Amino acid sequence: MIKKEIKVIADAMLEKKAQDVLSLDLRPIGTAISDYFVVCNASSTTQVRAIADNVEDRMIEILKMKPARKQGTENGFWVILDYGVAVVHIFLTEYRNFYRLEDLWADAKRKEFKDTEDGKEEK
Repeated sequence: MIKKEIKVIADAMLEKKAQDVLSLDLRPIGTAISDYFVVCNASSTTQVRAIADNVEDRMIEILKMKPARKQGTENGFWVILDYGVAVVHIFLTEYRNFYRLEDLWADAKRKEFKDTEDGKEEK
């Protein structure tokens, strides 16, 4: 079962029209700095910042959690929010394509999140 934090993060991303939202379960790997990565991308730096702000707002509102660390909000190319159990990566699309974070963690179990007409959907 997916952790509540992951669901809140993914839903917050989708509310701001994030693209290709997915979580990577890093627990079986054992060498990761976090249990999960939640990754998405956006087509502009403005949208990257809006997604990051919405993730922060929803995590505070719903779970009373603030990130321990955050980085990248100044330029909006790649924002990282560290919630301990989950690290959020919000990329400008060309940066996600360049760094290919998911390929570095190819052994991790993936879960995709989509925004549908009926609501949010997990795959």
